[in-house]
Amino acid sequence: MSWKIVTDSGCDFKDIGVPEKDLAFQNVPLTLQIGSELFVDDEGLDVEAMMDTLYEKSVPSKSTCPSPDAFLRAYQGADNIIVITITGALSGSHNSAQIAKQMLLEEHPNVNIHVIDSLSAGGEIDLLVLELKRLILSGLSFDQVLEAIERYQAKTRLLFILEHVDNLVNNGRLNKLVGKVVGLLNIRMVGQASPEGTLDLLHKARGQKKAIQATVNEMLAAGYQGGKIMITHAGNEKACQQLRDKLRDLFPKADIQFVNASGLCSFYSERGGLLLGYETH
Repeated sequence: MSWKIVTDSGCDFKDIGVPEKDLAFQNVPLTLQIGSELFVDDEGLDVEAMMDTLYEKSVPSKSTCPSPDAFLRAYQGADNIIVITITGALSGSHNSAQIAKQMLLEEHPNVNIHVIDSLSAGGEIDLLVLELKRLILSGLSFDQVLEAIERYQAKTRLLFILEHVDNLVNNGRLNKLVGKVVGLLNIRMVGQASPEGTLDLLHKARGQKKAIQATVNEMLAAGYQGGKIMITHAGNEKACQQLRDKLRDLFPKADIQFVNASGLCSFYSERGGLLLGYETH
């Protein structure tokens, strides 16, 4: 039985290293529009050039979710398909994936397919994808994988540190009053993905050092005990290193990785932003 993991650009991976012939991975890209220019968030995207365009041009910008047909094409060629999308509360990508699921089942009623709303983005989705890979390669059945990933998702969380929030505000993802504060006087926004998949502001921290300490405090309060961490960053590896060092002072054996943000995650977290996925207990 062949397997496929399908994500959208809420995941930062374009490849997860699955040479096994019975497991494939595919990322279905969102499209980012800055004025009249379109940027497809696939493996060919120059994220830095896209961000340069964003900051150089004072023009409206937005993201566009994949069509159901794009997801349907990604679903082809496997017996067991598990899909993870960016939070449905902030994007139509999850709805497109669900429509494509129904289209696939009309054509291939014997295929096993399940669509997961991550209620999140970035580092938390990355953790879910890596755990899915592990579960599938362990030889579990489709139903067993679904049960296990549901339990795992219940113990993962997302925190973020943002230096700029203009795009979130301009695209209706964040309150304008919050946006006026962040970016002034070296203020960072520390927040979380809520249980409903929206953005919750937790702290307005002055400077990176205080933002990192506030993030660590939130992780500990949520039940972090040294589990796996995946940090998505938009050109801010220094902050990742500082956060890793502070956490390893408390949990020396913690598995902490950082990855460059996808185009979508860079677009909304903006330069300097971090999206931190972590396991609780």
